[in-house]
This record gives sequence, structure tokens and C-alpha cells, in this order.
Amino acid sequence: MVNLWNENFGSTTPDNLFADTKHPVDVKAVTLKAGQGVLARGTVVGIIAASGLAVPVDSTKEDGSELADSILSDTIDTGASGATNNVVTTAYSSGSFNRDALVFGGTDTADKHEDRLRTLGIYLKDVQAYEG
Repeated sequence: MVNLWNENFGSTTPDNLFADTKHPVDVKAVTLKAGQGVLARGTVVGIIAASGLAVPVDSTKEDGSELADSILSDTIDTGASGATNNVVTTAYSSGSFNRDALVFGGTDTADKHEDRLRTLGIYLKDVQAYEG
């Protein structure tokens, strides 16, 4: 008989994405551009103005995606380069997050986008890593 249960069912592995619960956590739907490969939970995305598609925020771009918009709530596979099916998923639009757990495009860092994120209701904090 096939085992349909995940061996880790009922367990969790902290990823330290959240800093605390001081600020409400809201989610929204975002459509990820196809062909970006796997985007990790905690990736900060920007929205390309012409298409409305989300990609990792990158301050060197000039298409709208240089502005942080939200943080991916799950690890998502958008397909290999050349894929054509965009992927709808969820992203955090507010909350308190661990700056060291975030992923950015290009060579960007949390410091580069912190002011913009704060205006959106996304607060970045330093968090001690969980050692469990």
C-alpha cells in the first residue's frame, strides 16, 4: 500500500522568517513570472509595471521591479528558463520579518529596501538564529 503521509507530518522546522507578532501579518496573491526557477520562501519580490508579474526585487532594474512589493510565503517553482505558465501564489504584504532570512535579487540587501518595505507595513528586525 502506498504511504500518502509525509514522514514529517505534524512537525515543523523553524526558518526564522518572522521576527515577532507585533505587526499584523497579511497575505495577498501575486503572479510570478514564468521561467525563474525555484524562488525561496522569504524572497522579496517587485512587480514589473508593464506585465504585473512578480520577480525578485532588484534595484538595478528600471521596470517597476526595483521597488519591493511583498515577501513570498512559500518556496515556489516557476519552471525552467523558457517556461510560459506564470504561477499564482501568496506573499506577505505586512508583518515583522527577520532581515537575515530574506532573499533579494541581484546584489540587493535588506538595507537597500528597508525604507520602502516599512511604508508597506513590512518591518525588518535582527533576530537571533534558532539552534534546535
